[in-house]
Amino acid sequence: MTPQMLEFLNTGGPALWAIAVLSILVMAIVLWKLWRLSLMGAWSAGQAEKMLAARDFTNPKGLRSRFAAEVATARRLPEALAREEVTRLAQRHLAQMRGGLRPLELIVTIAPLIGLLGTVLGMIEAFQALETTGGQADPSVLAGGIWEALLTTAAGMAVAIPAAVALSWFEAIAERVQRDLEDIATRMFIQHDAAA
Repeated sequence: MTPQMLEFLNTGGPALWAIAVLSILVMAIVLWKLWRLSLMGAWSAGQAEKMLAARDFTNPKGLRSRFAAEVATARRLPEALAREEVTRLAQRHLAQMRGGLRPLELIVTIAPLIGLLGTVLGMIEAFQALETTGGQADPSVLAGGIWEALLTTAAGMAVAIPAAVALSWFEAIAERVQRDLEDIATRMFIQHDAAA
């Protein structure tokens, strides 16, 4: 860490240090989530379509094709049990898709609040300095204290906004996968009923 960065963090006090830690956590969570989604095959829908067309559910790769293979296995159960099992499987896959988003939600909420807390504490310090000088404080000194206080609010928002964008994007991916899983299950039940 450079001396300028340390000076900047010290200017904002403990609130700015906390926001810096949150920014590192946001980056780590986003990178981890991207890695997990790619391992799950969240963006690969093509193989599931091929499997459904060929009715060949061997060697599934990707979330949707694994789900299609699981639905094919569940269809061997009686109708009511098969529907229950498919619902359970879909919920499990969706829970994995949404895993790790709670910490991101928390950061979106608390980063601006920590920034606001830092601002309030900084303003208290600035007004205490004004009080100790008997109201004769140099306006430039007072402005410097207010500037330092507002720094934490800006930093809190600078962390919360990208975290909110990432959270919204991950939720959109999960919703798209949910629609795809519902579509796969419905199509497979209709195909099975039509063949019976």
